[in-house]
Amino acid sequence: MKHTPLNDFRLIPSDELNDLIGSVDPWAKTTLFNLPLFSTTRHEVARHIVAQVGSHKRSTINFVNAHCVNIQRGDAEYRKALDMSDLLLPDGIGMEAAAKMHGQELGENLNGTDLFPELCREAEEHGTRIFFFGGQTGVADGTADWAATHFSELRIAGTQSGYYNPEDEEALIERINRSRAGILLVGLGVPLQEKWIARNRHRLNAPVVMGVGGLFDYYSGRIPRAPKFVRTCKSEWIWRLAMEPRRMAKRYIWGNATFLVHASAEALQANGSAQRANNIAKRAIDIVGAAMAIFALMPIFIATAMSIRIEHTGPVFFRQTRIGADGTPFSMIKFRSMFVDAEARRAALLAQSNRSGTCFKMREDPRITRTGRFIRRFSIDELPQLLNVLGGSMSLVGPRPALPSEVSEYRGTHWERLRGKPGITCTWQVKGRAEIPFERQAIMDRAYLKRTNVWVDLKLLLCTPGAVLGGRGAY
Repeated sequence: MKHTPLNDFRLIPSDELNDLIGSVDPWAKTTLFNLPLFSTTRHEVARHIVAQVGSHKRSTINFVNAHCVNIQRGDAEYRKALDMSDLLLPDGIGMEAAAKMHGQELGENLNGTDLFPELCREAEEHGTRIFFFGGQTGVADGTADWAATHFSELRIAGTQSGYYNPEDEEALIERINRSRAGILLVGLGVPLQEKWIARNRHRLNAPVVMGVGGLFDYYSGRIPRAPKFVRTCKSEWIWRLAMEPRRMAKRYIWGNATFLVHASAEALQANGSAQRANNIAKRAIDIVGAAMAIFALMPIFIATAMSIRIEHTGPVFFRQTRIGADGTPFSMIKFRSMFVDAEARRAALLAQSNRSGTCFKMREDPRITRTGRFIRRFSIDELPQLLNVLGGSMSLVGPRPALPSEVSEYRGTHWERLRGKPGITCTWQVKGRAEIPFERQAIMDRAYLKRTNVWVDLKLLLCTPGAVLGGRGAY
Protein backbone atom coordinates (compact mmCIF):
# COMPACT_ATOMS: atom_id res chain seq x y z
CA MET A 1 0.00 0.00 0.00
CA LYS A 2 1.32 3.45 -0.91
CA HIS A 3 1.92 5.89 1.97
CA THR A 4 3.05 9.48 1.50
CA PRO A 5 5.33 11.42 3.87
CA LEU A 6 3.70 12.87 6.97
CA ASN A 7 3.25 16.41 5.65
CA ASP A 8 0.49 18.83 6.61
CA PHE A 9 -2.65 18.59 4.49
CA ARG A 10 -2.61 21.15 1.71
CA LEU A 11 -4.09 24.58 2.34
CA ILE A 12 -6.04 25.44 -0.81
CA PRO A 13 -5.28 28.92 -2.22
CA SER A 14 -8.05 31.43 -1.52
CA ASP A 15 -9.04 31.97 -5.16
CA GLU A 16 -9.28 28.21 -5.75
CA LEU A 17 -11.06 27.74 -2.42
CA ASN A 18 -13.73 30.30 -3.28
CA ASP A 19 -14.49 28.34 -6.44
CA LEU A 20 -14.44 24.99 -4.67
CA ILE A 21 -16.12 25.60 -1.35
CA GLY A 22 -19.86 25.21 -1.17
CA SER A 23 -22.00 26.16 1.76
CA VAL A 24 -24.68 23.72 2.84
CA ASP A 25 -27.10 26.67 3.09
CA PRO A 26 -28.22 26.52 -0.58
CA TRP A 27 -28.85 22.80 -0.35
CA ALA A 28 -32.42 21.67 0.14
CA LYS A 29 -33.11 20.47 3.67
CA THR A 30 -35.78 18.00 4.72
CA THR A 31 -36.54 17.34 8.38
CA LEU A 32 -37.47 13.71 9.07
CA PHE A 33 -37.71 12.17 12.54
CA ASN A 34 -36.56 15.59 13.83
CA LEU A 35 -33.27 15.18 11.95
CA PRO A 36 -32.18 17.79 9.36
CA LEU A 37 -31.20 15.90 6.19
CA PHE A 38 -29.51 17.73 3.32
CA SER A 39 -30.29 17.00 -0.33
CA THR A 40 -27.70 17.52 -3.03
CA THR A 41 -25.49 15.42 -5.31
CA ARG A 42 -22.59 13.17 -4.32
CA HIS A 43 -20.27 15.35 -6.38
CA GLU A 44 -21.28 18.47 -4.45
CA VAL A 45 -20.88 16.70 -1.11
CA ALA A 46 -17.37 15.57 -2.04
CA ARG A 47 -16.45 19.13 -3.10
CA HIS A 48 -17.85 20.51 0.15
CA ILE A 49 -15.86 18.04 2.27
CA VAL A 50 -12.54 18.81 0.58
CA ALA A 51 -13.31 22.53 0.82
CA GLN A 52 -13.82 22.16 4.58
CA VAL A 53 -10.36 20.60 4.82
CA GLY A 54 -8.78 23.32 2.68
CA SER A 55 -10.28 26.07 4.83
CA HIS A 56 -9.45 24.26 8.13
CA LYS A 57 -13.14 24.18 9.10
CA ARG A 58 -14.03 21.38 11.50
CA SER A 59 -16.95 19.27 10.31
CA THR A 60 -18.52 16.05 11.57
CA ILE A 61 -20.52 14.19 8.94
CA ASN A 62 -22.80 11.18 9.43
CA PHE A 63 -25.29 9.25 7.34
CA VAL A 64 -28.87 8.41 8.31
CA ASN A 65 -30.74 5.36 7.02
CA ALA A 66 -33.74 3.33 8.25
CA HIS A 67 -31.54 1.33 10.64
CA CYS A 68 -30.17 4.54 12.15
CA VAL A 69 -33.68 5.89 12.72
CA ASN A 70 -34.70 2.70 14.51
CA ILE A 71 -31.65 2.79 16.79
CA GLN A 72 -31.92 6.46 17.74
CA ARG A 73 -35.43 5.90 19.06
CA GLY A 74 -34.08 3.88 21.98
CA ASP A 75 -30.48 5.09 22.29
CA ALA A 76 -30.17 8.59 23.76
CA GLU A 77 -26.37 8.66 23.45
CA TYR A 78 -26.53 7.83 19.75
CA ARG A 79 -29.27 10.40 19.18
CA LYS A 80 -27.10 13.01 20.88
CA ALA A 81 -24.20 12.08 18.60
CA LEU A 82 -26.41 12.62 15.55
CA ASP A 83 -27.56 15.98 16.92
CA MET A 84 -23.91 17.02 17.29
CA SER A 85 -23.22 16.35 13.59
CA ASP A 86 -22.58 19.29 11.30
CA LEU A 87 -24.01 17.47 8.28
CA LEU A 88 -26.46 14.56 8.07
CA LEU A 89 -26.87 12.84 4.71
CA PRO A 90 -29.86 10.64 3.71
CA ASP A 91 -28.94 7.06 2.89
CA GLY A 92 -31.14 4.44 1.24
CA ILE A 93 -34.62 3.71 -0.03
CA GLY A 94 -36.11 3.85 3.48
CA MET A 95 -35.37 7.56 3.86
CA GLU A 96 -36.64 8.17 0.34
CA ALA A 97 -39.91 6.41 1.19
CA ALA A 98 -40.27 8.39 4.44
CA ALA A 99 -39.74 11.66 2.57
CA LYS A 100 -42.39 10.74 0.00
CA MET A 101 -44.82 10.00 2.82
CA HIS A 102 -44.34 13.65 3.79
CA GLY A 103 -44.81 14.78 0.18
CA GLN A 104 -41.13 15.68 -0.21
CA GLU A 105 -38.20 14.54 -2.36
CA LEU A 106 -34.70 13.78 -1.09
CA GLY A 107 -32.99 13.72 -4.48
CA GLU A 108 -29.84 11.65 -4.95
CA ASN A 109 -29.10 8.75 -2.59
CA LEU A 110 -26.08 10.03 -0.64
CA ASN A 111 -24.89 6.70 0.81
CA GLY A 112 -21.21 6.54 1.74
CA THR A 113 -20.40 3.61 -0.55
CA ASP A 114 -21.32 5.55 -3.69
CA LEU A 115 -19.88 8.80 -2.32
CA PHE A 116 -16.44 7.27 -1.64
CA PRO A 117 -15.04 7.32 -5.23
CA GLU A 118 -16.17 10.94 -5.66
CA LEU A 119 -14.48 11.84 -2.39
CA CYS A 120 -11.24 10.10 -3.42
CA ARG A 121 -11.27 11.94 -6.74
CA GLU A 122 -11.65 15.35 -5.10
CA ALA A 123 -9.10 14.53 -2.39
CA GLU A 124 -6.58 13.39 -5.01
CA GLU A 125 -7.03 16.59 -7.01
CA HIS A 126 -6.48 18.85 -4.00
CA GLY A 127 -3.85 16.84 -2.10
CA THR A 128 -6.13 15.98 0.81
CA ARG A 129 -4.92 13.12 3.03
CA ILE A 130 -7.33 10.36 4.15
CA PHE A 131 -7.00 8.09 7.20
CA PHE A 132 -8.96 4.79 7.22
CA PHE A 133 -10.07 3.55 10.65
CA GLY A 134 -12.37 0.55 11.20
CA GLY A 135 -13.36 -2.91 10.06
CA GLN A 136 -11.82 -6.30 10.72
CA THR A 137 -8.07 -6.86 10.56
CA GLY A 138 -6.83 -6.00 7.07
CA VAL A 139 -10.11 -4.45 5.88
CA ALA A 140 -8.99 -0.81 6.27
CA ASP A 141 -5.71 -1.74 4.53
CA GLY A 142 -7.67 -3.34 1.67
CA THR A 143 -9.81 -0.22 1.24
CA ALA A 144 -6.73 2.00 1.20
CA ASP A 145 -5.18 -0.30 -1.40
CA TRP A 146 -8.28 0.02 -3.59
CA ALA A 147 -8.21 3.80 -3.28
CA ALA A 148 -4.47 4.02 -4.07
CA THR A 149 -4.91 1.73 -7.08
CA HIS A 150 -7.79 3.70 -8.58
CA PHE A 151 -6.48 7.15 -7.62
CA SER A 152 -2.73 6.91 -7.95
CA GLU A 153 -1.99 10.39 -6.57
CA LEU A 154 -4.28 10.05 -3.55
CA ARG A 155 -2.43 10.63 -0.29
CA ILE A 156 -3.05 7.84 2.24
CA ALA A 157 -2.44 9.15 5.76
CA GLY A 158 -2.72 5.75 7.47
CA THR A 159 -4.92 2.80 8.37
CA GLN A 160 -6.11 1.10 11.55
CA SER A 161 -8.51 -1.80 12.09
CA GLY A 162 -11.50 -1.34 14.37
CA TYR A 163 -10.30 -4.07 16.71
CA TYR A 164 -7.91 -2.50 19.20
CA ASN A 165 -7.39 -2.47 22.96
CA PRO A 166 -9.45 0.35 24.54
CA GLU A 167 -6.39 1.14 26.67
CA ASP A 168 -4.59 2.09 23.44
CA GLU A 169 -7.19 4.66 22.35
CA GLU A 170 -5.05 7.60 23.46
CA ALA A 171 -2.14 6.31 21.38
CA LEU A 172 -4.48 5.71 18.42
CA ILE A 173 -5.76 9.29 18.48
CA GLU A 174 -2.20 10.59 18.77
CA ARG A 175 -1.24 8.48 15.73
CA ILE A 176 -4.19 9.82 13.71
CA ASN A 177 -3.23 13.39 14.61
CA ARG A 178 0.43 12.79 13.71
CA SER A 179 -0.67 11.55 10.28
CA ARG A 180 -1.95 15.06 9.44
CA ALA A 181 -5.06 13.54 7.91
CA GLY A 182 -7.49 16.01 6.43
CA ILE A 183 -10.30 13.44 6.37
CA LEU A 184 -10.78 10.66 8.93
CA LEU A 185 -13.15 7.88 7.82
CA VAL A 186 -14.47 5.88 10.78
CA GLY A 187 -16.02 2.52 9.87
CA LEU A 188 -16.99 0.96 13.20
CA GLY A 189 -20.66 0.45 12.36
CA VAL A 190 -23.78 2.17 13.71
CA PRO A 191 -24.04 3.34 16.48
CA LEU A 192 -20.51 2.63 17.75
CA GLN A 193 -18.80 4.88 15.21
CA GLU A 194 -20.99 7.92 15.89
CA LYS A 195 -20.49 7.52 19.65
CA TRP A 196 -16.73 7.14 19.19
CA ILE A 197 -16.59 10.29 17.07
CA ALA A 198 -18.72 12.30 19.53
CA ARG A 199 -16.59 11.15 22.46
CA ASN A 200 -13.26 11.95 20.81
CA ARG A 201 -14.05 14.78 18.35
CA HIS A 202 -12.44 17.46 20.54
CA ARG A 203 -9.16 15.50 20.51
CA LEU A 204 -9.05 14.86 16.76
CA ASN A 205 -7.22 17.38 14.59
CA ALA A 206 -8.65 16.20 11.26
CA PRO A 207 -10.92 18.94 9.89
CA VAL A 208 -13.45 16.38 8.60
CA VAL A 209 -14.48 13.22 10.45
CA MET A 210 -17.05 10.90 8.88
CA GLY A 211 -18.83 7.78 10.10
CA VAL A 212 -18.97 5.46 7.07
CA GLY A 213 -20.48 2.20 8.37
CA GLY A 214 -19.68 -0.88 6.26
CA LEU A 215 -17.99 1.02 3.42
CA PHE A 216 -14.62 -0.67 4.06
CA ASP A 217 -16.13 -4.15 3.74
CA TYR A 218 -17.13 -3.46 0.14
CA TYR A 219 -13.99 -1.75 -1.12
CA SER A 220 -11.68 -4.22 0.60
CA GLY A 221 -13.53 -7.07 -1.12
CA ARG A 222 -14.63 -8.73 2.13
CA ILE A 223 -18.27 -8.52 1.04
CA PRO A 224 -19.18 -8.36 -2.69
CA ARG A 225 -21.40 -5.45 -3.60
CA ALA A 226 -24.76 -5.98 -5.31
CA PRO A 227 -24.80 -5.96 -9.13
CA LYS A 228 -25.57 -2.59 -10.70
CA PHE A 229 -29.10 -3.56 -11.81
CA VAL A 230 -29.96 -4.52 -8.21
CA ARG A 231 -28.69 -1.14 -7.00
CA THR A 232 -30.64 0.60 -9.76
CA CYS A 233 -33.81 -1.09 -8.48
CA LYS A 234 -32.97 0.23 -4.99
CA SER A 235 -32.72 -3.31 -3.66
CA GLU A 236 -29.12 -3.41 -2.41
CA TRP A 237 -30.29 -4.14 1.11
CA ILE A 238 -31.81 -7.42 -0.12
CA TRP A 239 -28.41 -8.36 -1.51
CA ARG A 240 -26.80 -7.64 1.86
CA LEU A 241 -29.45 -9.78 3.54
CA ALA A 242 -28.65 -12.63 1.14
CA MET A 243 -24.90 -12.24 1.78
CA GLU A 244 -25.22 -12.23 5.59
CA PRO A 245 -28.68 -13.62 6.44
CA ARG A 246 -27.99 -14.38 10.10
CA ARG A 247 -26.46 -11.02 10.91
CA MET A 248 -28.82 -8.91 8.81
CA ALA A 249 -32.19 -10.68 9.16
CA LYS A 250 -33.31 -8.72 12.22
CA ARG A 251 -32.10 -5.43 10.79
CA TYR A 252 -33.66 -5.75 7.36
CA ILE A 253 -36.84 -7.77 7.89
CA TRP A 254 -38.10 -6.79 11.31
CA GLY A 255 -36.20 -3.48 11.26
CA ASN A 256 -37.61 -2.31 7.94
CA ALA A 257 -41.15 -3.17 8.98
CA THR A 258 -40.69 -1.26 12.24
CA PHE A 259 -39.25 1.73 10.39
CA LEU A 260 -42.16 1.88 7.97
CA VAL A 261 -44.66 1.79 10.83
CA HIS A 262 -42.93 4.71 12.56
CA ALA A 263 -42.51 6.62 9.29
CA SER A 264 -46.19 6.15 8.51
CA ALA A 265 -47.24 7.31 11.97
CA GLU A 266 -45.07 10.43 11.70
CA ALA A 267 -46.43 11.26 8.26
CA LEU A 268 -50.01 10.84 9.47
CA GLN A 269 -49.33 13.10 12.41
CA ALA A 270 -47.90 15.69 10.04
CA ASN A 271 -50.82 15.87 7.59
CA GLY A 272 -53.75 13.81 8.89
CA SER A 273 -54.97 12.89 5.41
CA ALA A 274 -57.04 9.71 5.05
CA GLN A 275 -56.03 9.26 1.41
CA ARG A 276 -52.41 9.83 2.26
CA ALA A 277 -52.73 7.31 5.07
CA ASN A 278 -54.00 4.76 2.58
CA ASN A 279 -51.13 5.54 0.20
CA ILE A 280 -48.62 5.21 3.02
CA ALA A 281 -50.05 1.87 4.14
CA LYS A 282 -50.12 0.61 0.55
CA ARG A 283 -46.47 1.55 0.04
CA ALA A 284 -45.52 -0.07 3.33
CA ILE A 285 -47.25 -3.30 2.27
CA ASP A 286 -45.47 -3.11 -1.08
CA ILE A 287 -42.00 -2.76 0.42
CA VAL A 288 -42.38 -5.34 3.17
CA GLY A 289 -44.34 -7.81 1.03
CA ALA A 290 -42.02 -7.59 -1.97
CA ALA A 291 -38.89 -7.91 0.19
CA MET A 292 -40.19 -10.95 2.05
CA ALA A 293 -41.36 -12.53 -1.22
CA ILE A 294 -37.96 -12.07 -2.89
CA PHE A 295 -36.16 -13.55 0.09
CA ALA A 296 -38.54 -16.53 0.35
CA LEU A 297 -38.61 -17.18 -3.40
CA MET A 298 -34.86 -16.85 -3.98
CA PRO A 299 -34.48 -20.61 -4.76
CA ILE A 300 -37.13 -20.27 -7.49
CA PHE A 301 -35.34 -17.19 -8.86
CA ILE A 302 -32.08 -19.12 -9.10
CA ALA A 303 -33.64 -22.28 -10.59
CA THR A 304 -35.55 -20.26 -13.20
CA ALA A 305 -32.48 -18.29 -14.21
CA MET A 306 -30.48 -21.51 -14.65
CA SER A 307 -33.25 -23.13 -16.73
CA ILE A 308 -33.48 -20.15 -19.07
CA ARG A 309 -29.72 -20.10 -19.67
CA ILE A 310 -29.46 -23.87 -20.16
CA GLU A 311 -32.28 -24.02 -22.71
CA HIS A 312 -31.32 -21.08 -24.89
CA THR A 313 -28.56 -18.49 -25.03
CA GLY A 314 -29.57 -14.98 -24.27
CA PRO A 315 -30.34 -12.82 -21.23
CA VAL A 316 -32.15 -14.25 -18.22
CA PHE A 317 -34.19 -11.10 -17.71
CA PHE A 318 -36.38 -9.29 -20.21
CA ARG A 319 -36.88 -5.55 -19.89
CA GLN A 320 -39.78 -3.91 -21.62
CA THR A 321 -41.10 -0.35 -21.59
CA ARG A 322 -44.55 -0.19 -20.02
CA ILE A 323 -46.84 2.70 -19.16
CA GLY A 324 -47.25 3.44 -15.47
CA ALA A 325 -49.22 5.85 -13.31
CA ASP A 326 -50.32 9.05 -15.07
CA GLY A 327 -48.90 7.79 -18.36
CA THR A 328 -45.27 7.69 -17.17
CA PRO A 329 -43.13 5.08 -19.00
CA PHE A 330 -40.95 2.74 -16.96
CA SER A 331 -38.83 -0.36 -17.54
CA MET A 332 -40.60 -3.53 -16.37
CA ILE A 333 -38.51 -6.60 -15.52
CA LYS A 334 -39.57 -10.19 -16.23
CA PHE A 335 -37.89 -13.54 -16.65
CA ARG A 336 -37.39 -14.05 -20.38
CA SER A 337 -40.00 -16.56 -21.58
CA MET A 338 -39.60 -16.03 -25.33
CA PHE A 339 -36.87 -16.33 -27.91
CA VAL A 340 -34.69 -13.24 -28.22
CA ASP A 341 -36.30 -12.20 -31.53
CA ALA A 342 -39.86 -12.35 -30.17
CA GLU A 343 -40.59 -8.65 -30.59
CA ALA A 344 -39.54 -8.73 -34.26
CA ARG A 345 -41.94 -11.63 -34.90
CA ARG A 346 -44.90 -10.07 -33.06
CA ALA A 347 -46.32 -8.09 -36.00
CA ALA A 348 -46.72 -11.23 -38.11
CA LEU A 349 -48.81 -12.88 -35.38
CA LEU A 350 -51.20 -10.04 -34.51
CA ALA A 351 -54.01 -11.48 -36.64
CA GLN A 352 -53.91 -14.71 -34.58
CA SER A 353 -54.53 -13.06 -31.21
CA ASN A 354 -56.89 -15.03 -28.94
CA ARG A 355 -57.96 -11.88 -27.13
CA SER A 356 -60.28 -9.38 -28.78
CA GLY A 357 -59.60 -5.71 -28.45
CA THR A 358 -56.45 -3.85 -27.55
CA CYS A 359 -54.18 -6.44 -25.92
CA PHE A 360 -52.41 -9.15 -27.92
CA LYS A 361 -52.50 -12.68 -26.47
CA MET A 362 -52.03 -16.03 -28.23
CA ARG A 363 -52.58 -19.52 -26.75
CA GLU A 364 -49.99 -21.33 -28.86
CA ASP A 365 -47.50 -18.52 -29.34
CA PRO A 366 -44.51 -20.00 -31.26
CA ARG A 367 -42.20 -17.40 -29.77
CA ILE A 368 -42.42 -18.95 -26.29
CA THR A 369 -39.66 -21.34 -25.15
CA ARG A 370 -40.29 -24.60 -23.28
CA THR A 371 -39.13 -23.04 -20.03
CA GLY A 372 -41.22 -20.01 -20.91
CA ARG A 373 -44.42 -22.04 -21.13
CA PHE A 374 -43.85 -23.49 -17.69
CA ILE A 375 -42.99 -20.22 -15.95
CA ARG A 376 -45.93 -18.48 -17.67
CA ARG A 377 -48.28 -21.25 -16.56
CA PHE A 378 -47.42 -20.51 -12.93
CA SER A 379 -46.70 -16.78 -13.40
CA ILE A 380 -43.08 -17.30 -12.38
CA ASP A 381 -42.03 -15.00 -15.23
CA GLU A 382 -43.66 -12.12 -13.34
CA LEU A 383 -41.60 -12.55 -10.13
CA PRO A 384 -38.80 -10.10 -11.06
CA GLN A 385 -41.44 -7.38 -11.05
CA LEU A 386 -41.03 -7.50 -7.27
CA LEU A 387 -37.91 -5.42 -7.94
CA ASN A 388 -40.10 -2.88 -9.74
CA VAL A 389 -42.31 -2.81 -6.66
CA LEU A 390 -39.33 -2.09 -4.40
CA GLY A 391 -38.15 0.60 -6.79
CA GLY A 392 -41.56 2.28 -6.68
CA SER A 393 -42.57 2.04 -10.35
CA MET A 394 -45.10 -0.72 -9.56
CA SER A 395 -47.26 -1.90 -6.68
CA LEU A 396 -48.18 -5.40 -5.55
CA VAL A 397 -51.80 -4.67 -6.49
CA GLY A 398 -52.97 -2.43 -9.32
CA PRO A 399 -53.97 -2.46 -13.01
CA ARG A 400 -51.54 -4.51 -15.07
CA PRO A 401 -49.05 -2.22 -16.90
CA ALA A 402 -49.82 -1.78 -20.59
CA LEU A 403 -47.50 -1.57 -23.57
CA PRO A 404 -47.13 1.84 -25.25
CA SER A 405 -48.67 0.36 -28.41
CA GLU A 406 -51.72 -0.74 -26.41
CA VAL A 407 -52.10 2.64 -24.72
CA SER A 408 -52.01 4.35 -28.12
CA GLU A 409 -55.27 2.49 -28.93
CA TYR A 410 -57.07 3.53 -25.73
CA ARG A 411 -60.40 5.26 -26.22
CA GLY A 412 -62.80 7.00 -23.86
CA THR A 413 -62.65 5.68 -20.29
CA HIS A 414 -59.76 3.30 -21.04
CA TRP A 415 -57.41 6.10 -19.97
CA GLU A 416 -58.70 5.88 -16.40
CA ARG A 417 -56.67 2.67 -16.01
CA LEU A 418 -53.59 4.92 -15.82
CA ARG A 419 -54.78 6.87 -12.76
CA GLY A 420 -53.09 4.44 -10.36
CA LYS A 421 -49.74 2.73 -10.06
CA PRO A 422 -49.65 -0.54 -12.06
CA GLY A 423 -49.50 -3.81 -10.13
CA ILE A 424 -48.35 -7.42 -10.29
CA THR A 425 -51.85 -8.68 -9.53
CA CYS A 426 -55.29 -7.13 -9.89
CA THR A 427 -59.01 -7.90 -9.81
CA TRP A 428 -59.22 -9.58 -13.23
CA GLN A 429 -55.94 -11.44 -12.66
CA VAL A 430 -57.56 -13.45 -9.86
CA LYS A 431 -60.83 -13.95 -11.78
CA GLY A 432 -59.65 -15.40 -15.07
CA ARG A 433 -56.64 -13.48 -16.40
CA ALA A 434 -56.40 -13.67 -20.21
CA GLU A 435 -59.88 -15.19 -20.55
CA ILE A 436 -61.42 -11.85 -19.60
CA PRO A 437 -61.86 -9.48 -22.60
CA PHE A 438 -59.99 -6.18 -22.48
CA GLU A 439 -63.16 -4.08 -22.19
CA ARG A 440 -64.13 -6.03 -19.10
CA GLN A 441 -60.61 -5.72 -17.71
CA ALA A 442 -60.77 -1.93 -18.11
CA ILE A 443 -64.09 -1.79 -16.24
CA MET A 444 -62.71 -3.91 -13.38
CA ASP A 445 -59.56 -1.78 -13.16
CA ARG A 446 -61.58 1.44 -12.98
CA ALA A 447 -63.78 -0.03 -10.26
CA TYR A 448 -60.68 -1.05 -8.27
CA LEU A 449 -59.14 2.42 -8.50
CA LYS A 450 -62.34 4.04 -7.26
CA ARG A 451 -62.55 1.91 -4.13
CA THR A 452 -58.92 1.03 -3.50
CA ASN A 453 -57.82 0.59 0.10
CA VAL A 454 -55.43 -1.69 1.98
CA TRP A 455 -58.15 -4.20 2.82
CA VAL A 456 -59.05 -4.66 -0.85
CA ASP A 457 -55.35 -5.09 -1.63
CA LEU A 458 -54.87 -7.68 1.11
CA LYS A 459 -57.91 -9.63 -0.10
CA LEU A 460 -56.60 -9.69 -3.69
CA LEU A 461 -53.13 -10.72 -2.50
CA LEU A 462 -54.65 -13.63 -0.56
CA CYS A 463 -56.63 -14.72 -3.63
CA THR A 464 -53.64 -14.56 -5.99
CA PRO A 465 -51.85 -17.84 -5.04
CA GLY A 466 -55.05 -19.82 -5.68
CA ALA A 467 -55.54 -18.13 -9.05
CA VAL A 468 -51.94 -18.87 -10.02
CA LEU A 469 -52.16 -22.55 -9.06
CA GLY A 470 -55.54 -22.87 -10.78
CA GLY A 471 -53.99 -21.70 -14.01
CA ARG A 472 -57.15 -20.26 -15.54
CA GLY A 473 -56.30 -17.89 -18.38
CA ALA A 474 -52.53 -18.46 -18.04
CA TYR A 475 -50.84 -18.63 -21.45
